[in-house]
Amino acid sequence: MARFTPENEALAREIIGRYPRPKSATIPLCHLAQEQDGHLTDEAMAHIAELVGVTSAEVLGTASFYEMFKRQPVGRYVINVCTNISCQLLGGEELLAHAEETLGITSGSTTADGLFTLEDVECIAACTEAPACQVNYRYQHQVTTEDFDRLIADLRAGGRPEIPAHGTLGAVRQHIAADQVANIGPPETQVEPAWFARRNAEAAAGGAS
Repeated sequence: MARFTPENEALAREIIGRYPRPKSATIPLCHLAQEQDGHLTDEAMAHIAELVGVTSAEVLGTASFYEMFKRQPVGRYVINVCTNISCQLLGGEELLAHAEETLGITSGSTTADGLFTLEDVECIAACTEAPACQVNYRYQHQVTTEDFDRLIADLRAGGRPEIPAHGTLGAVRQHIAADQVANIGPPETQVEPAWFARRNAEAAAGGAS
């Protein structure tokens, strides 16, 4: 798969319609492309560039800033094991070593069956739940080696439906009817809200007294 499918192109145009400027939709469209293909392809970035009116280089420049966007194919499940300070002190490095042994790969690699990609990551903001990991950015807290093995077995058996394939951010897609989209004009066309104008007038009057 390369460019958006017709269905996803229609969805992309709907997403663009929520923003005052088309290029503001670049990141949501990158997520949509990654959901479609599992990673962000060059062809998808070119299609996004066409849709939002920028160059492919600008899309790449935006996407390459974010670790969540994968430029190369990854496994159906991307497992991030945190080894930052809180997780490190409570067994994060040992958990990573166990994960490498269980999966038969090293950090940064993908299993031969294409099912799992393992990553050693920095803080994932779950310090009170250390050691923690994520599967496709779904948190797993206070993970023991036994928990990890059970998680892998469940995923292999398709027993964790709450964890979708890599690239899917949400289980429910937001749709906003055209007549319900509000206040999406560009900044120069915005009208100052009455309460804002009143507040500024009151502040000016107070400063003058």
